[in-house]
Amino acid sequence: MAELEGLEFGKSDFVLLDEVTMEQFMENLKLRFEKGRIYTYIGEVVVSVNPYRQMDIYGKDNIEAYRGRELYENPPHLYAVSDAAYKAMKRRAKDTCIVISGESGAGKTEASKYIMQYIAAITNPSQRAEVESVKNVLLKSNCVLEAFGNAKTNRNDNSSRFGKYMDINFNFNGDPTGGHINNYLLEKSQWCSDEMLQSFHLQNDPAVYVYTKEGAETVTSNNDRSSHKAVLSALEVIGFSKEEITSVYQILATILLLGNMQFESDGESVNIVGQEVVNRISELTATDPESVNKSLLYRTVATGGGEVIEKGHTEQDACFGRDAFAKALYERLFGWIVSRINSIIEVKDYDPVLHGKNTVIGVLDIYGFEIFDNNSFEQFCINYCNEKLQQLFIELILRQEQDEYQREGITWQHIEYFNNQIIVDLVEQAHKGIISILDEACLTVGKVTDTVCLDSMDTKLAQHPHYTSRKLSPTDKSMDFQKHFRIRHYAGDVTYSVEGFLDKNKDLLFQDFKRLMYNSANPVLKEMWPDGHLSITEVTKRPLTAATLFKNSIVALVDKLACKEPYYVRCIKPNEMKSPVLFDDARCQHQVAYLGLLENVRVRRAGFAYRQLYARFLQRYKMTCEYTWPNHLMASDREAVEAIVIQHGFQDDVAYGQTKLFVRTPRSLFTLEQERNHLIPILVTFLQKVWRGTLARARCRRMRAIYAIMGCYKRYKVKAHFWEVERRFANVRTMADYGKSLEWPTPPAALSQFHSITVMWWARQIVKNIPPSDMLEVRAKVAALTALSGERKDWGVSRAWERDYLANARDCPQTSAGFIRISKELKNKDEYSQVLFSSFCRKVQYVGKEHGEMEMSVL
Repeated sequence: MAELEGLEFGKSDFVLLDEVTMEQFMENLKLRFEKGRIYTYIGEVVVSVNPYRQMDIYGKDNIEAYRGRELYENPPHLYAVSDAAYKAMKRRAKDTCIVISGESGAGKTEASKYIMQYIAAITNPSQRAEVESVKNVLLKSNCVLEAFGNAKTNRNDNSSRFGKYMDINFNFNGDPTGGHINNYLLEKSQWCSDEMLQSFHLQNDPAVYVYTKEGAETVTSNNDRSSHKAVLSALEVIGFSKEEITSVYQILATILLLGNMQFESDGESVNIVGQEVVNRISELTATDPESVNKSLLYRTVATGGGEVIEKGHTEQDACFGRDAFAKALYERLFGWIVSRINSIIEVKDYDPVLHGKNTVIGVLDIYGFEIFDNNSFEQFCINYCNEKLQQLFIELILRQEQDEYQREGITWQHIEYFNNQIIVDLVEQAHKGIISILDEACLTVGKVTDTVCLDSMDTKLAQHPHYTSRKLSPTDKSMDFQKHFRIRHYAGDVTYSVEGFLDKNKDLLFQDFKRLMYNSANPVLKEMWPDGHLSITEVTKRPLTAATLFKNSIVALVDKLACKEPYYVRCIKPNEMKSPVLFDDARCQHQVAYLGLLENVRVRRAGFAYRQLYARFLQRYKMTCEYTWPNHLMASDREAVEAIVIQHGFQDDVAYGQTKLFVRTPRSLFTLEQERNHLIPILVTFLQKVWRGTLARARCRRMRAIYAIMGCYKRYKVKAHFWEVERRFANVRTMADYGKSLEWPTPPAALSQFHSITVMWWARQIVKNIPPSDMLEVRAKVAALTALSGERKDWGVSRAWERDYLANARDCPQTSAGFIRISKELKNKDEYSQVLFSSFCRKVQYVGKEHGEMEMSVL
């Protein structure tokens, strides 16, 4: 079950509806669409509603959110089913496939792109170059196949006119190593060309050409130029050579020119109007103009006696032949592009012994069920294909359920569902089915018309409950006589117009065209037409009809899918207006009905609506039981699950398998979910409280540690300071200045005041030891310090004061002798007792000019 997104978004899994009714199904589908939830589960099936707008749910972050997760762990998404298919392939070495179905415009092509994008994103984590190359080719192939196989229609901007099944091969590491593409029924009656180059003799206007002018007004796009560049780039990345790309455009140009070719008749023979178009086609196809002209106007046949003759066409036959040739050219071109891509991406020289088992994920993107106002042969084939796929869907779903219940030892409860085998037989049964009747009409000699074929079907199928026509139902005026027949498909009644059925079923391509293309000087064209090497006398076997070829390819496809583990994406188109807000209830209800989604829900809930492994069930719901939270002490996970079930009182609503618990009704599951949702806020609050307490205690322990470290460090700094003081002043008593010249170490902040007191005490100790005879000098120096501090840098505090510097001038003996002589004369004259101070001084005038040195003394 998917992770619940909240009641405001409805139920993320239709299995959890209270009642399986169309009303509840549609109400939930509409609510989720309006809330922007375009994906919903039915077990492991994804129901996808086309949003008709860009949605921000496909980026790298979303891919990482779904990588390796279980379906129930995230909201429904294409990435979830893609991851489930990848895990099943990688873990169990099981081939898987993802089948994408739905009607035109439901979003199948976009879904296949996102699936491929996801698989490419989660593989090759080591970025090996060869694996990256394979991934690039696989991704780019989508662009190329869309360009040649899709068309913009009134119902769909990117309508797939072909079916595509791609096998992606993986090695034992889970990395893509190659792939293979199969295509089914390209609609040859519709196609859109890209912008052509002037050298191809074309104009840049689709309205000029017969094959494109019908939709020229409705299918124009402003993005044609950028799309064209993207296709060219993709072709180059895949590995197409420039010559091959040129050949592709030459063939496209040839088709357009063929459509504009006209014929005229003079009553006896038919001619082509204007030789210029023949010359251009000859140039583009690298063939002889005369051969082109001959192939378009004549048919070579062999008589019973082996004689070869040329039979001229009527004007109508020439037009049929031209159109058949143009359609065959495009069909062969598309088939060649697919085979060319396959030749590049197919796994070559893979040795299982050396490299391990080669596993496969298949992705099927095929046209959906179609009901138009005018339904022709193409819609008949498309709807037959959908009948086959619907049959496979029901069979595989039932078989999977039965196999799982058998493995787990659970009794299977059979449910009624519509088996569309009767409709499949109506179409494909040998000798009695519609395809057989069509083939018989095509092989009948003589003039057999569509009306004659319809009469044959009315005769042989008159008693079939799913077939009718106007002849069989005369009162039904919605059908016309000799024109319409109706099949009651699983998706609803479809009325087909028989007009053109036989022509489209026949191979109208004459052998002359095949030989013309095989003899082309262009190697690409020659490769496309290998059957052209046969001469007219060697072609004896009638080719298979289009319907038989298609039936055979679909039977092969179904067989291929049946041997893989399937995953389904069921696409729904919400409205015909391509509006992102409009939800057409009637339109969607019709799709839900014919896709069999209600039956799918009923099958899923037939026995048990929900099943899960014991370990995962326990992991999700163990919080709801006191015996299992936070961890149980029981012998096994199954016993722990039984304890949860018993505590909630719905033991009568479950069954115990070998490895899984099966819950019968969604109500019991919702009881667990509600209890879990109620407990989650409590647990979150508890976890927040525990975590906050843990953080607070860690912060407290950290702060305590910080303060303890700070205290220890402070004590260390104090001790270290005392150790340093002791070391520096250890011998001061023997020093002449008692350590006055020693520098005190810088104290830590805590000892700054103590340091000041210590220095003062030490100063007193030094002063106390000064002799009385030196105290006079000490006081003088203190006085000088008071007067000159900050005024002079050096005022002699560091040396002994001698007072009479002139008398003791050792560096100038003459001055010293002269001063002593003069001072003696003055002493005798003035009778002073001693010289208090004498020194050299520098006399400066008031204007700041030095006047020279002079002697100064104080007597």
